Amino acid sequence: MNFNKVMMFVGLAVAGLTFLGCQSGVSENEIGLRKSTLFSEDAQIAKFDYVGKAAGESELIDRAFENAPPMISHTTEDMLPITKENNSCTSCHLPEMAAAVNATPMPKSHFYNFRTNKDLKGEMDETRFNCVICHTTQVNAAPLVVNKFAPDFRQENGSTKSNLLDIVNEGVN
Repeated sequence: MNFNKVMMFVGLAVAGLTFLGCQSGVSENEIGLRKSTLFSEDAQIAKFDYVGKAAGESELIDRAFENAPPMISHTTEDMLPITKENNSCTSCHLPEMAAAVNATPMPKSHFYNFRTNKDLKGEMDETRFNCVICHTTQVNAAPLVVNKFAPDFRQENGSTKSNLLDIVNEGVN
């Protein structure tokens, strides 16, 4: 068989399998966690109450897994929007301020540029200004699916501290 015939056969096989996969018999009401058609804009979105305690009054939430971004345990209502020019989070969470106000200090990884592999010597990486991209506020929502995941922290304080910058190259040759 020549190469062109093999490629034509492979192309037809892929197209056939794709067609059969699309004919699986699953309706658009059964895809994902949304319990309505994907073609409707009338989806009912549940309303949840965010934890409304002020900063300093809330209980810290353990990380979901080793080096996971911690959840925001207090209200952010008066702190948004977060911009490069106006970031209320840094007024408490910069390492030099955190101890004085009993806040979680930003980890070393926030002061390191991973693109250039440079320590920024105490200057926050400019790509880290929008905290709520990684850190989210807690909500009183029940899980949508059963989750049996249990984190396994390698260090004693792993549920509250990050060591990402120290281990980021672990296993890399």
